[in-house]
Amino acid sequence: MPARPDLASSLAVPMATAAPLAGTGPPRFFVSARVPIARFSERSKTPIGTPVPPSVHDAGTGRFIAAVPLPPGVASSWKLAAAAPDNRTFLLSGTCGQESGVRFFRVRLDENGRPGTPELVPESGGCVPGTLPVLALSHDGTRFAFADTLVGGTIVSVVEIATGARRDWFAGNIPVTGLSWAPDGRRIAVAAHDWGLGVMDLAAPGPDLLASTRLVRPMKGSPLESVAYTPDGDSLIYSAGHDIERIPVGGGTPVVLARLSPPKNASLTIRFDLDGTGRYLLYTHDWRLYRADLHDGSTRSVPIETGDLPLGGQTPDAAW
Repeated sequence: MPARPDLASSLAVPMATAAPLAGTGPPRFFVSARVPIARFSERSKTPIGTPVPPSVHDAGTGRFIAAVPLPPGVASSWKLAAAAPDNRTFLLSGTCGQESGVRFFRVRLDENGRPGTPELVPESGGCVPGTLPVLALSHDGTRFAFADTLVGGTIVSVVEIATGARRDWFAGNIPVTGLSWAPDGRRIAVAAHDWGLGVMDLAAPGPDLLASTRLVRPMKGSPLESVAYTPDGDSLIYSAGHDIERIPVGGGTPVVLARLSPPKNASLTIRFDLDGTGRYLLYTHDWRLYRADLHDGSTRSVPIETGDLPLGGQTPDAAW
């Protein structure tokens, strides 16, 4: 049986205790992140990765606004993005140049959607190996959480952006598919296939994730994917298959908010990002952004434009 991965413990206080960044109405921008574009030469079957940066888009039209600069030590964008509620603060990921793994950096947009200078998380917070399926930014923009699938099992990590200090929790063989910070920064919602939906107490002692997590909704029916706290912190919104549901943090009967009609050849579950108002969620498929209104259940889509950046590769991840 594989040994448990080594767990980091340099972050003494994993909670994010600053005031949450305020949501400011329907989102004006989204940021897309994608993997390098794999291209093949005529004489080789080995793909060559063409680096691409993340990019900022108009949330209403999908129009390309600007490429996000890559900080030193990051060779290309990677397919992970997360946002704070203000629609201006984003946490992005990138490849580590010649090394395998992922680095993280924060960027802030001005009122016109133009990105500032990226802030690279210090080296102690990455380069991170493994397969990273999910990323979440705290509401105050100071910390982030991610899940990492390694040979010995899954870990969930919290990292302080300013210092790179990090604390890990071990989840065993549970495949974590969704993470979301509570507005007060003291808890993280966890969604996992074959387990369910729970709330993790960041003040709980020890590195055992399940021992620190209270189960809110056991796994049943359609597989769970993304999860998000409502702005008041009282409920969780999550995807179960193509249904979007809400459940009180203390548990109870789920309420279906929307039944999405997925595009052709879409996956069996929806990976979404909820905006700072708690009303609009986005998901992407086949180079289109889908925007769902949870008040009336309607969905509309726009193409994701690339501007001068090359088109190709997988559909990007997106956050607002």
